[in-house]
Amino acid sequence: MPATTKKLRCAVYTRKSTDEGLDKEFNTLDAQREACEAYVASQRAEGWTLVGDRYDDGGFSGGTLERPALKRLLADIEQGLVDVIVVYKIDRLSRSLMDFAKLVETMEVHGVTFVSVTQSFNTTTSMGRLTLNILLSFAQFEREVIGERIRDKVAASKARGMWMGGKVPLGYDVANRKLVVNEPEAARVRRVFELFVETGSGVETVRRLQAEGVTGKSGKRLDKGDVYKALNLRTYIGEVTHKGNVYRGEHEAIMPRELWDRAHAILQVSPRTRAAQNRQHAPALLKGLIFGIDGRAMSPTHAVKNGRRYCYYVAQRVLKADAILDDGIVRRVSAAQIEGAVVSQVRALLRQPEIVVGTWLAARREAPDLTECEVRDALHRLDPLWGELFPAEHARIVRALVERVVVGPAGADIRLRVEGLAGLVRDLTAIAPEALRPAA
Repeated sequence: MPATTKKLRCAVYTRKSTDEGLDKEFNTLDAQREACEAYVASQRAEGWTLVGDRYDDGGFSGGTLERPALKRLLADIEQGLVDVIVVYKIDRLSRSLMDFAKLVETMEVHGVTFVSVTQSFNTTTSMGRLTLNILLSFAQFEREVIGERIRDKVAASKARGMWMGGKVPLGYDVANRKLVVNEPEAARVRRVFELFVETGSGVETVRRLQAEGVTGKSGKRLDKGDVYKALNLRTYIGEVTHKGNVYRGEHEAIMPRELWDRAHAILQVSPRTRAAQNRQHAPALLKGLIFGIDGRAMSPTHAVKNGRRYCYYVAQRVLKADAILDDGIVRRVSAAQIEGAVVSQVRALLRQPEIVVGTWLAARREAPDLTECEVRDALHRLDPLWGELFPAEHARIVRALVERVVVGPAGADIRLRVEGLAGLVRDLTAIAPEALRPAA
């Protein structure tokens, strides 16, 4: 009685590095599969049969194992569903010697053999493995040479100012493989630069852009990352960059060079230094909100000593040089101390649960869809980023929440306006969370 032939389940794997031509009725993947299936059919007497699943990777490089069909094949091998892998050529499975060694190790662990229908060798013998390594070395060499040619072509093309593909920047479209100006989008890009030059702050720029409804190509509101990416993209002044080199581009510039230079002069200064400079030149935080016990407003002033600027709020009688001051009148108070005390009160207010609930109830009158969770997140998000906000934001928030500060001999009486939080929350929830992140 003849011995029963062992059944060997064969999986055909095909791959093509690019997706060009894959939409044709009969493409290179089909050609590879047809040759492999014919080879399996020729081995039917040896018990070879095709598995039902197809393992086709179209548009994936052989220099990586991150391929969906290959991952499915490896998973089926580990589950014991495949006995033989059949490919047209070994470089279809991998062009990397190291990656192929990993694949062979996995196959050996699970008792799976490997067959190339155009290259005859046997991986179970030392000579077969040597032949395989030689072939793989040439495949890897070929891949590296192709990579070098592509890199050289890209470098030469960029040196000529050509656009070499990738994500199309806001302000441009692509026609005949060249960048052409999209004027409505270009106006948005110029607005980014104008606001940044005007404010000197990424956070304030984003806040104003979002208030104006400025969006990117996808229709999503611009965040801080989008703003800084745009500010540093030399494409907008008609240039092309490649590995630190700058070339004149074939495309048209959409940004005046003078505006670009002004923005980059600001970018040369660190965000924290810019914030400090802005605060130094910003209007007094409590101007119009701070009073003496006589009911008269205290005015901001400053003095310079040893090159250092000291700011104060001074009683009106001092400014008018009144000869006699009531004992109960505070003549002068440090701006840093009183503003710090007010800000501490405001920030503490943002953390109180009862304030969150009250704010939500007040804001819901104009924004019925606003949830308590959104209110809490907006207020909590603001507190830790207070130091990164533009001075104008500080002033806006303080004026929304502080009704009056009265300074007397016993200290300061800070009266807060809780209802002002409702409008603040509506503004904050309209701004994307990432827009309030500090610059890197």
